[in-house]
Amino acid sequence: MLVTVNGETRSVEPGTTIAMLVTQLAGESGKDQRGIAIERNLEIVPKSEHASTVIEEGDRIELVQFVGGG
Repeated sequence: MLVTVNGETRSVEPGTTIAMLVTQLAGESGKDQRGIAIERNLEIVPKSEHASTVIEEGDRIELVQFVGGG
């Protein structure tokens, strides 16, 4: 099924959760999974719901990586 992740169309398997997608993307990019905020269809998905939130056809997912500094 097709979804949009950070503005790019991407194919994901039915039943994929937010947590599964984050793990997959982190593996591809080598980025740390900590400090990531997820927005699904313009609503923030709390970290406590990542494992239970199933992605649906046509969802728009935005992942934002927090960067610390000083």
